[in-house]
Amino acid sequence: HAEMSRTSSPIAVLLIRRAYMSTPIVLIFLISFLRPSNAAFVGIPNARTVSLQISDSASTSANSMCFTHRFHAGSQSRLLMTVYDDKTRTLVESLSPRQLVGLGMQRFRTGDVIGSIEAFNLAERKDASLRPYLWQRGLSYYYADMFQTGSDQFRYDVAVNPLDVEEIVWDIACLARMSKDGTVPQEKMMALPKGRSDRRKIMATVYSLFRGDGATEADLAAAGLSSDSDEFYANFYLGLYAEATGELSKASHYMSAAASSRYAKGVGSTDYMTSCAKVHCKLRGWVYA
Repeated sequence: HAEMSRTSSPIAVLLIRRAYMSTPIVLIFLISFLRPSNAAFVGIPNARTVSLQISDSASTSANSMCFTHRFHAGSQSRLLMTVYDDKTRTLVESLSPRQLVGLGMQRFRTGDVIGSIEAFNLAERKDASLRPYLWQRGLSYYYADMFQTGSDQFRYDVAVNPLDVEEIVWDIACLARMSKDGTVPQEKMMALPKGRSDRRKIMATVYSLFRGDGATEADLAAAGLSSDSDEFYANFYLGLYAEATGELSKASHYMSAAASSRYAKGVGSTDYMTSCAKVHCKLRGWVYA
């Protein structure tokens, strides 16, 4: 997040600021115009949004994308596919890689997961060097149930920033969702370099829980008592962990708590991960205040 620098690359610094991101005025205009049309979201002209319910019994494709079925039922992504007209697509094609990353993030925030992937992919096609810095696309892949592709993205990211705890954790979540019972052999998990740890207690506990290094769910809940932001991240990753291991009732409880937390509704409302919690709930049909 904003507290941890992922890389020294100026481009990457631009892409990695989850909490606060400055956006050119022209991009704000374009985003307001390109936002997907849905009853719950701001509409745009000349666009049609259709629902896509992923089936657990078979693979499904949308816009030539393949989705991996899950090992447990009940966590289907209720995806939205926004169909844009040719004029809108031409406008999107004219955007710079930086603007496309911003557009992808905005589409994701509104629940248009497929549209966000399209924007991130176009950004990479225009600038291939962005590939290991598109952590936002990894999140979108997870919510599109494209778990192997998501895992690949997170591993590209960790290759350039081996100290990134959250990329490691999300990779474990993708691997767990592809397994038959929600477990991942530790030898298949990425890990921090020997002797290194995350200086943030909350993320160090998240890392230990997901890797099975000793931390418990109770430990993570306790670590979340320090501040509003820690409370949010504790609930968020407890929710992700519960979903990855197939405990959907717990996942719903924790993720809904994260989405409705003081941090998510207050100073953290611009944090990309609070949007992620809200999108998570919307895609699962989980209610939050």
